[in-house]
Amino acid sequence: MTSESPSQINANEFGEDTTQTGVAQNNIAENTATPNGDNDVPSNSDNPVDSSKLVEMTTEIESLKTQLEERSSQYMRIAADFENYRKRTQKEKEELDVQVKRNTITELLAVVDNFERARAQIKPQNDGELNIHKSYQGVYKLLVDSLKRLGVAPMRPEGQPFDPNLHEAVMREPTDEHPEGTVLEELIRGYYLGERVLRHAMVKVAAPPEDASSVEEESQPAEENA
Repeated sequence: MTSESPSQINANEFGEDTTQTGVAQNNIAENTATPNGDNDVPSNSDNPVDSSKLVEMTTEIESLKTQLEERSSQYMRIAADFENYRKRTQKEKEELDVQVKRNTITELLAVVDNFERARAQIKPQNDGELNIHKSYQGVYKLLVDSLKRLGVAPMRPEGQPFDPNLHEAVMREPTDEHPEGTVLEELIRGYYLGERVLRHAMVKVAAPPEDASSVEEESQPAEENA
């Protein structure tokens, strides 16, 4: 009976291991090689799923841009409307303040008129009356100074042409000393508040003189008939 020596056994085993190692390396090389044919991986440009996502994202971006433009336009309109509202309310407030100021001052003008009438009509006869006169005239001056600080100024229409925007004619006086329509006298004083008329002045206006010859001609037929 023939038996294999230890050296032969070891040699066979080593040969088998070498063969198996070579086969494993060939399999790894085949697996790591670039796939071809049916095993090729499709690129992104050829992938219909990725293309649909790109279209969807583009559409969403365009929609967001449109919404942003609409919101911007809406904001600009709201800002413009608010600015107009602010200006309108500010103007209304100023007009209301002026109106309240006008009404208050107009009520005080009656007091000023009475002070002026008293100064023109009352003539103090003794020292006591003179002291009283000076006292209420001091109050009058204080009131007038307060009105001046508020922007009130009196009109001075005497000798000026009649202006219906400033004056109210309550009397006409025939005269040849002044042109027709000239203000002869201010009966009740008018006032300005700033550049606006606070109260019209009541005045007497010059009228053309009556023709004496025309009066005689008109009277003659009446005498003949009598």
